[in-house]
Amino acid sequence: MPKLPDQYFRDTIGTIDENGNRKFIFPKKPSGKFYDYRKWVSYVLLLILVANPFVKINGNQFMMFNVLERRFNIFGFPFWPQDFYLFVISMIVGVVFVILFTVIFGRIFCGWICPQTIFLEMVFRRIEYWIEGDRGAQIRLEKQEWNAEKIRKKAIKWSIFLIISFGIANVFLAYLVGSDKLIVMIEDGPESHTSTLISLFIFTGVFYFIFVWFREQVCIIACPYGRLQGVLLDNKSINVAYDFVRGEKELGRAKFNNQEDRAATGKGDCIDCKQCVHVCPTGIDIRNGTQLECINCTACIDECDTIMEGVGLPKGLIRYASEDEIEKKAKFKFTARMKGYSAVLFILIGVLAGLLFLRTDVEAVFLRLPGQLFQHKGDNISNIYTFKVINKTNNDFNDIHFKLVGIKGTLKVVGEQDLKVPKQGMKSGTVFIEINHFLLESDKTKLEIEVYDGNKKIETTKTSFLSPRSFD
Repeated sequence: MPKLPDQYFRDTIGTIDENGNRKFIFPKKPSGKFYDYRKWVSYVLLLILVANPFVKINGNQFMMFNVLERRFNIFGFPFWPQDFYLFVISMIVGVVFVILFTVIFGRIFCGWICPQTIFLEMVFRRIEYWIEGDRGAQIRLEKQEWNAEKIRKKAIKWSIFLIISFGIANVFLAYLVGSDKLIVMIEDGPESHTSTLISLFIFTGVFYFIFVWFREQVCIIACPYGRLQGVLLDNKSINVAYDFVRGEKELGRAKFNNQEDRAATGKGDCIDCKQCVHVCPTGIDIRNGTQLECINCTACIDECDTIMEGVGLPKGLIRYASEDEIEKKAKFKFTARMKGYSAVLFILIGVLAGLLFLRTDVEAVFLRLPGQLFQHKGDNISNIYTFKVINKTNNDFNDIHFKLVGIKGTLKVVGEQDLKVPKQGMKSGTVFIEINHFLLESDKTKLEIEVYDGNKKIETTKTSFLSPRSFD
């Protein structure tokens, strides 16, 4: 890349002024081909985001992340605490996929898919443009004294933002506690769920703070994904990039003059109109190269293409491209690094698919009671166990009982005999297992126990049975 003049050197970020204070960004309202695509993508994703907690598949919420009860639903597939390893592997698969996607396409996830960007750019900013006007009108309003007009516009905007933040908080709560439980809470009234109401107000306050004040600072300061970009990207990654070879040429940038032959003068195609800076939602100058704050939202591409078309120069001065493509005219190649990430991703997907295939709808666990030894009961040896039967299905089990397999003995449930396990529920208890000592060949015998619901076998589990090493 050619050496740029000192006035182009970037030593600060766009959201900090010369005194180190926060400088609010007033981006120009974007328009163009990519922005239209982003709007449709955003509307679909917003619909999915809001609908996810309320859509059910086989009675399971499509998406739920109930951290308190350690129950998760992903695409309608339930994960119990016993399935937490599956949830962890699925999250690792997601992380590796994002890493691979970033290595190839840069930070496009942030500009097109991230909920923070979608809500800020496609909901809150659009309302702001509707109430306060475009960039110039917003700047003038900000500098204006607090008169009736400013108070009215700010009050309307902040009130709408508060209502939307409250709505987002309710959707967020539906992901955490489940949509059915949320609806019950609403029907019961706030006085019956004070702690939940307080949590709801806290979430509302957090979202309101983010979208009214913190805004792009989430992407610049708080988001760890932006930090990952620095170690994941290389010269072969496709990003929103400024073609510095074409834009600078021998004499660098210069204002447009329709009376001259720009190609003959050696001036670059960049006419230094700064529209790409004014439209940027994070306040950067894309002409300074790939930067941490860039979320690949493509607003600068649309704006630059419009300017280039207006002055009769070719489009694509800012476009999706790798640095090697711009500087060396190199075509995209699937590098060894990308192949390595792909291999890891396919292996993890295979492991996850295998584990999901082996996962059972019913899980039964028999564990010897800690601290308890075997007991002699005549010719029989007795062990005491605790059991758990977990029903991951949407059917009730109304007649649970157990049978020993492969060895003669008795299995007695302590207390309640009529065992029932509701759908998506669990039942626990205590059992005694007695076996004649002549049938035991060692001091630690493996037992196999079948679990039945009525006449239907629903699960088989194993445990160990302790006995003396020898008998007198």
